[in-house]
Amino acid sequence: MLGLYQARTVENAVDFLAERVIEEFPFPIQRVQTDRGAEFFGMPFQQALREHNIKFRPNRPAAPHLNGKVERSQRTDKVEFWPTIERSASFAQKDEELALWQHYYNWERPHSALDGKTPYDRFFELIHQTPFSWEAAALYNEASEPFRERNYRLDLELLKLKRSG
Repeated sequence: MLGLYQARTVENAVDFLAERVIEEFPFPIQRVQTDRGAEFFGMPFQQALREHNIKFRPNRPAAPHLNGKVERSQRTDKVEFWPTIERSASFAQKDEELALWQHYYNWERPHSALDGKTPYDRFFELIHQTPFSWEAAALYNEASEPFRERNYRLDLELLKLKRSG
């Protein structure tokens, strides 16, 4: 969990992308996969993705299995983080606790999917295989990244038209 927001809005999605994901990840983000929430289909969010050379890959509807890593992370947060937070805590207090949890989760907590390593242990193992931001940006082709529609069927039809035209 990277951030807490009081509402699902396109403005919060843009803030999350710029201030949490891009600023906090130690490697370049090359693509974002989301569900089909309205906050991800607003033009400001999709424009922010383009500005950062990030491909947008929304899931098809009714396919939660495509977000397995997110679902698993949310389950861990539900079991390990949220029970430690007082319900009456202010939003600012919860955000402070989240920062502590995030540090613990990434730097100290062993992960079975990583053979008992922390995410940062794994990152440092792979650092020499990780592209620099300028290398990742060079692989991005804005012309092949259309703005996406929330309506799945319309989105598919528009993608077909773009490919055939």
